[in-house]
Amino acid sequence: MTGDHYFSAEPGTDARPREVEFTAAERDYTLTSAGGVFSAARLDPGTAVLLRKAELPTPDVAGPLLDLGCGFGPITCVLADSAPAATVWAIDVNERARALTTANAERVGAADRVRVVAPDDVPPELTFAQLWSNPPIRIGKEGLHELLLRWLPRLAPDGVAWLVVARHLGGDSLHRWLVDQGWQVWRHASQKGFRVLRVTR
Repeated sequence: MTGDHYFSAEPGTDARPREVEFTAAERDYTLTSAGGVFSAARLDPGTAVLLRKAELPTPDVAGPLLDLGCGFGPITCVLADSAPAATVWAIDVNERARALTTANAERVGAADRVRVVAPDDVPPELTFAQLWSNPPIRIGKEGLHELLLRWLPRLAPDGVAWLVVARHLGGDSLHRWLVDQGWQVWRHASQKGFRVLRVTR
């Protein structure tokens, strides 16, 4: 991988802030995005499918919840709205993404329930009731596998992970790999070329 990309820790691209509007769980959102983060100009189509087709947490879910690779924070904000009793941990290697997620959580009134940190700053003893991710496929298969091998074991014993992966970018092969690693995996939904996977122990 060369050049400045959304998985750069310190993107050099001009920020050029912009507004991104979308609807999820019957709420309209207007969040701030910027250059140098994932899907800077719009809600990523895979993220849109994930938020539309996966089972969002209910208000009684106490968490904690994990948004793995939060970008500018759309999943984090929807999770915080859906589960007001939960704490949402939003992690990203990209410092600009973390700053945007922090600002957007405040914008939707969830700043007190969102923790935005770099991956290495998540307390090691913390386990998660749910993990949500539109994982960074373009870091390559090896990097993706390392990422999931690091974070899926952080699920609580009865926890669930929701992943969205484009079929043409290896959604079905990732499904098989997760099964080979000993996870229970269901293809919960397919839409617009994306697979929504439900992963449990």
